[in-house]
Parts: sequence; C-alpha cells; structure tokens
Amino acid sequence: MMMTTSVALSSASSVAVGARITCLAPDTVNWDRCRFVTRKASPLERIGHIRNKAKLLASGCSETVPRASSSSSVTSADYERAKEVWVWTENKQVMTAAVERGWNTFLFSSQNQGLASEWSSLALINPLFVEEGDILDVENTRVAMVRKILSPEDVQKLQPESEPAQIVVVDFVDWQVIPAENIVAIFQGSQKTVFAISRNLSEAQSFHEALEHGLGGVVLKVEDVNSVLDLKAYFDRRHEVKSLLSLEKAVITGVHTAGMGDRVCVDLCCLMKPGEGLLVGSFARGLFLVHSECMESDYISSRPFRVNAGPVHAYVAVPGGRTCYLSELKAGKEVIVVDQRGRQRTAVVGRVKIESRPLILVEAKIDLDSEIHYTILLQNAETVALVSPHPGDGLKSPAAIPVTSLKVGDEVVLRTQGGARHTGIEIQEFIVER
Repeated sequence: MMMTTSVALSSASSVAVGARITCLAPDTVNWDRCRFVTRKASPLERIGHIRNKAKLLASGCSETVPRASSSSSVTSADYERAKEVWVWTENKQVMTAAVERGWNTFLFSSQNQGLASEWSSLALINPLFVEEGDILDVENTRVAMVRKILSPEDVQKLQPESEPAQIVVVDFVDWQVIPAENIVAIFQGSQKTVFAISRNLSEAQSFHEALEHGLGGVVLKVEDVNSVLDLKAYFDRRHEVKSLLSLEKAVITGVHTAGMGDRVCVDLCCLMKPGEGLLVGSFARGLFLVHSECMESDYISSRPFRVNAGPVHAYVAVPGGRTCYLSELKAGKEVIVVDQRGRQRTAVVGRVKIESRPLILVEAKIDLDSEIHYTILLQNAETVALVSPHPGDGLKSPAAIPVTSLKVGDEVVLRTQGGARHTGIEIQEFIVER
C-alpha cells in the first residue's frame, strides 16, 4: 500500500490594516488529499514502480488549488508536488508500523539485502539499496542519489541541471533549517525532487514546511516506532485542515450584560483576514465563530493576529477534533482558525492575555421551536464580533457583527458537535449543561 500526501499552500493575500498601510495575511492553508491506493501488484509491477518513481513524483499526484480572492489579493497558481515518506531502519517494529500507515518504500544498506528479502516476504514493500552515494532498486538501477551537506559550499554545489538522478536525497550532517530553505529555493521550478534524511519528527516537519512549500519528501531514518507514529499524526493533522467544517446558522435569542469576568485575548503567530476567527463557546455542544480584530475601527488600530475570545471557562476548538479551555492556552499551543465557509487551518498561539473586563451574555438557537440553546460570554466592546453567515458586502450585510450592535433576530455562525467531553475529547455519555 502506498500513501501519497499532496500539499498545496496558498500565497499571501493583502488585508488593509490602516488607511495607508497594507499587511500581508496568509490565505487559509489547504493540505490536499492524503489518500490510500491499494491493489495487488506482481513483482514486475513492484520493480516498475520503483524504476518509474521519478516520473511519478515529477508528474503525478499534484493539483492546482485556486486561492481565495479578496479586494486587494495577490493571486497566482502554484503546483505542489506529492509529499513522500521513505523509511530507513533495521527495526522490524518500525517497518510494521510504517507499512500499516501506508509507507512501503524502505532503504537498506547494500550489505542488508538479506533483511530486505526477509521483510519482502512479510509485507508488500519497495526495497531500495544505498551503495556509495547511489540508491538502487532490486534490478540495480539507480533511482536516486545521496548528497551529504557538510558546509554552505555543499549547498551551493547542488544544482538541478548537474544532478544525474531525478531524485536527490540530502543528508544534513550538521542539520540546520536555513540550508533546507536554500535547497527549496534552488530546486523550485525544477522537475527534480529533493528528499531529506530526517532523524526525528522535528526535522521531518521542518523539511516539509521549509519556505512554505517544503522539500519533496523525507527519508525517516529511525529505530524508534514512536517516530513513525508521531510523523503520521503530524500528517493527519495537516490532512484534517483540508476538510470543510460543517457550520450552521443560528439566530440570536438574547443579549444581556453579565458583569465582570476574566477574558482571554488570543494572539496568534499568523494574520487573519475578514471572516476568520476562533470557534468558542460556553458549551462544547455549540461553538460560536468569534471574529478576529482584523477589521478597521474608529476606536483602536486593527490587530489581525488577535481574537478577543471570551472568558477563561469557555471552550475553544483545537486540532484533532478536540477542545480545550481558553485558560489552558499558552504560547506554542495550536488552535484552529476557521472562516465563515468552514475552511480551517492550524495556527500557533504566540501570546495569551487574561484581563478583567465587562462581559456580555449572548444566547442563540438553531431551531427556535427547540429547547436546545447555545451561549457564549464575550467582552462588551465594539472590537469584539461574531461572524455572520452572510458574505460581507457593507453595512447591509456585514461579515461580522460587533457584540455591542448584536440584537435578537440576528444570524451568526455556529459549530455544533457532541457536548460530552473528557480532557477535550468527545465521548458518548449523558450530560446536561446550562
């Protein structure tokens, strides 16, 4: 079984943050399909697959993803190659874990052909052999070359036109992020594919994300099963981002002042655009889409990295279909940024500010005849807003409604889900929340 993860990253779109100032805010990142292709293959087909791997990587499993447009956006079309994972190990448990997760290309030293034969009898794998800088298939045909990077000069020597193989595997002896970014820049636009040998999740993640586009793949050289599990979990999180979240339209049924409380401002390490925010709510069963502070205001400068999210008790959506309390967020943790269409991306928290502020209680229902209602408390301020299900086209139909202007009958965006939670994970049990 072969796993291919196609990745498409969108370029920046401009968001006005002042009368004469324009900041660049990233569009929603869309990680494309992570699909499994399963079929029975003959030995000759398996050999052919390896021999033609360069063609597959150069021309297959890529897709053009159009960017969302804005009033002053930068638009173009990018082509992202498929992201591949090869595994280099002598640990049978690592091999088993990798095959079970769809990674079936394995590297062996030329002296380890016996191990390759043994594993080939246990699972459908594609064995490759490393010999004096070449990577050979079972018919002794070169499919890739290994290049050791010991100095900046070694990076400069790497040029697409001078590499005889379609696939180049780089080995950073003294691993650094900058050389990986330089290699991405050098090979950008080339038909050749660059892999990097990674010895842990941190390295693999950096290689996949270098200069946003990343290298074509990684060779995971490990003897620890957890490294395989961690890398697969990383891909799963990225794959999750490509899925549209199901959002519903809710009608405001009550707006009340609620006294003072400790509210949380969440400052992210990325910029948000109109229509984007965080999913927050007093009950996990219903999360409101709280808008970022990217909109212009007469009261305060635009802060497109910030969401004034609500009090410390509130739930907020985080990756993996989980929730956590706003009070649990801190620098380095991840949250889900969502727009009014349900597109989502992962963002890193850069700072959390908790301050005592006046609050307002907002109540809503999806079905006015139902007893089920949803609530959220927010700071009573003009810069705090809930996202509307309607596109923003001016005062008649704003993309976001400030809580100070919110009234009964207004429509907002809501995410409904299971209400019972244990350490942020949805569980099945009876629960009453009021």
